[in-house]
Amino acid sequence: MQDNAPHIMVIDDDARLASLLKQYLSENKYRVSIASNAEDARGKMDGLSFDLLVLDRMMPGEDGLSLAKDIRENGGLNKTVPILMLTAMAEAGDRIDGLEVGVDDYLTKPFEPRELLLRIDAILRRATPEIVHTIHFGDFTFDINKGELLKENEVINLTSGEQILLKTLAGSAGVPVTRDDLSLTSGAQGRAVDVQITRLRRKIEDDPKMPRYLQTVRGEGYILWAD
Repeated sequence: MQDNAPHIMVIDDDARLASLLKQYLSENKYRVSIASNAEDARGKMDGLSFDLLVLDRMMPGEDGLSLAKDIRENGGLNKTVPILMLTAMAEAGDRIDGLEVGVDDYLTKPFEPRELLLRIDAILRRATPEIVHTIHFGDFTFDINKGELLKENEVINLTSGEQILLKTLAGSAGVPVTRDDLSLTSGAQGRAVDVQITRLRRKIEDDPKMPRYLQTVRGEGYILWAD
């Protein structure tokens, strides 16, 4: 099994079921840890992040609903970890209770192992952001990893400061980035960011005074509009 395989924690007081789930998920290329109750789960989550929790709702002591709520509020590294809740409680109100505390999906016991696997796959796909390496705006293509700007396959020369600035803006395309954040990444201080923005506009805008792609958002900062 690969070290970068998604790491799942199964939290269930039914030792036999937890063991079967670990075997089945391991056979399908996941790394799996087991916790027998909420306290055990917290101990394993202390300093270690997981890609998904498969959480039983009905457990002795603190139940899964309470644990899920606490994870969402105080979960540290695992505060946003996807949670698939297993439950024998199939009423709509029970599912709503789980969704209200931040559970991502529900699976009713008894269940088919294949359905569990499909739901896990779907949750992990939703939770894993698509990595964008290049963005396009007008006639331009910008490779974020290389810091290379092309206009119709012709390389546009950028200074190191302009390159870092464009990388930051491209990484948050469509979202305003504050001047302070741009200063932190580019090393430019104060109004120097505005100077770099002006220079960058001269290279990518038909009319730098009426920018189409690299715009100012009053009171917020700058935004790069990608296609």
